[in-house]
Amino acid sequence: MPLNLEEQLAHQAETARYIADRLPLPQAAVVLGSGLGAFAASVPEPQILDYQDIPYFPQPTVPGHSGRLLAGSVGGKFIYVFSGRFHYYEGHDPWTVILPMRVLKALGCPVVILTNAAGGINRDFHPGDLMLITDHINFTGFNPLRGPHSDAWGQRFPDMSKAYDRQLGLLAGQVALDQGFQLRQGVYCGLAGPNFETPAEIRMLRGWGADAVGMSTVPEALAAHQAGLRVLGISCISNMAAGVTEQELTHAEVFAAAQRVEARFSALLSGLIAKMQERP
Repeated sequence: MPLNLEEQLAHQAETARYIADRLPLPQAAVVLGSGLGAFAASVPEPQILDYQDIPYFPQPTVPGHSGRLLAGSVGGKFIYVFSGRFHYYEGHDPWTVILPMRVLKALGCPVVILTNAAGGINRDFHPGDLMLITDHINFTGFNPLRGPHSDAWGQRFPDMSKAYDRQLGLLAGQVALDQGFQLRQGVYCGLAGPNFETPAEIRMLRGWGADAVGMSTVPEALAAHQAGLRVLGISCISNMAAGVTEQELTHAEVFAAAQRVEARFSALLSGLIAKMQERP
């Protein structure tokens, strides 16, 4: 049975208290996608909370999502790293999927970087490319903002015309160039999963203007933007989507491809966090 508003607020408050009692408050947070866990390993001497110990945090069931919240200093800023996320296709209700975003809001975190492994729809992309998410299409079939509402979460009807922070996007592009590569840019389409898309669906999504497709990120971006967090999204193009090539798609392939670029991905995140400035 869905939680009512009082239950949702109580669960969120308990989760936030548990984390705040054990970790300093964050200046930024990162959510890691499949196969992108190397960044977590790059955090020096992290403080670690296992999801199984955090109230109302489920244990991820997807390979490549370790289920730990790490905290430590990167680039002179104290950050949280969510090594693992909660997917709708795992059977979680939308409230659970976005709980970390609302907890970050309660903890006063100003910035969240959402990352994922995605299938490339744009034919100019190649596996191993990193793509800045400039916008998204919600094709999941649900909206996590539906249902009971509290003004503590932000506006009831949030404007999504600038969901992804443009200043952070420009900064990410410059950091990539400084590191010797070009950060792709494009529109991410989120589907519910867990199956990969059909070739017909990919042709449809390409016609809609989507450049990459995946099974996460959109719900979190909706909740984080509603909450007033600055949102940056980065996709690792881990494979080309169905029908773009003849290759059969598997999660093992997605995971392995993401791991091949995790050093570049980690360097990009570290460089970006070091150069982020507080919004005036």
